[in-house]
Amino acid sequence: MSGKGKSVLALSGGVGGAKLALGLADTLPPGQLHVLANTGDDFRHLGLHISPDIDTLLYTLSGTSNEVQGWGLADETWHVMEALERLGGDVWFRLGDRDLATHLWRTGRLDRGESLLQVTQALARQLGIASRIHPMCEESVQTTVHCAGGRLPFQHYFVKEQCAPAVTGFSFEGIAQARPNDNILALLRETTLAMIVVCPSNPFVSIDPILQIPDMWAALRDHPAPLVLVSPIVAGAALKGPAAKMMAELGVPATACGVAQHYCDRYPGLLDYFVIDESDATLAEDIAMLGVEVAIAPTVMKNRQDKQRLARFILDLVAGQG
Repeated sequence: MSGKGKSVLALSGGVGGAKLALGLADTLPPGQLHVLANTGDDFRHLGLHISPDIDTLLYTLSGTSNEVQGWGLADETWHVMEALERLGGDVWFRLGDRDLATHLWRTGRLDRGESLLQVTQALARQLGIASRIHPMCEESVQTTVHCAGGRLPFQHYFVKEQCAPAVTGFSFEGIAQARPNDNILALLRETTLAMIVVCPSNPFVSIDPILQIPDMWAALRDHPAPLVLVSPIVAGAALKGPAAKMMAELGVPATACGVAQHYCDRYPGLLDYFVIDESDATLAEDIAMLGVEVAIAPTVMKNRQDKQRLARFILDLVAGQG
């Protein structure tokens, strides 16, 4: 990537997106990575404001995440949940003792009138994170999963029901009243943004909520910086989460080509580059026919070196541009 002081904007959901965000943070100079995080998963639980995707980014970028579990904090304890369960409390969404401190801190600041952006960036500073994490908007947007038996709030579908119900569609309650994060709009008006990266996150429940905020995807499309999307589907499977299952239930091919088709149909002109794994190289020609430049690389991130290697590959894609 050329250009001293150039920034990168990454769009991310939770675990899969956070992996690439960490690789980008490691590879870029400090402070040059901006991450626009999905908040459609946010909800109130036990009186606390929970921001699952933001917290996964915070914990991953600060090196405190539970890498084996894929969410939450390392070296966590569960005394509060155990005591709450003995009292007959609501423990289907389990919050570790140390994780609870984050939610208590966030909720207290929000209740005192601070914005979610202010609280998120203060948390990042407290955790020693140089990258800037931005919630997609300040307004409440609630992802709802349409299932064969009715509609479920996302966390009920994802955690309580373990993604078991068959999916028929999605809606984002409150999104029509939402407006894009002002800091991101300001960034998109500047010439210091070298590229936009859509991390390998679930297209339906992680990235669609961000892009469907009024005027958001058009602002990204119209920015001169190239936009690179990394497929979350590798060899017909999602490495984390229910994306492949959702695609199959919606009648969308559970392939990298199916992901590319979704974005090209829903957001025409948005993608410049589509990165697929080496195992999907045979799909490159079909994806290219959608009008997107295809790049092939190892995209499975098993360790920190893999994350950094993929980040460097993506940054090198647009070397000499911007």
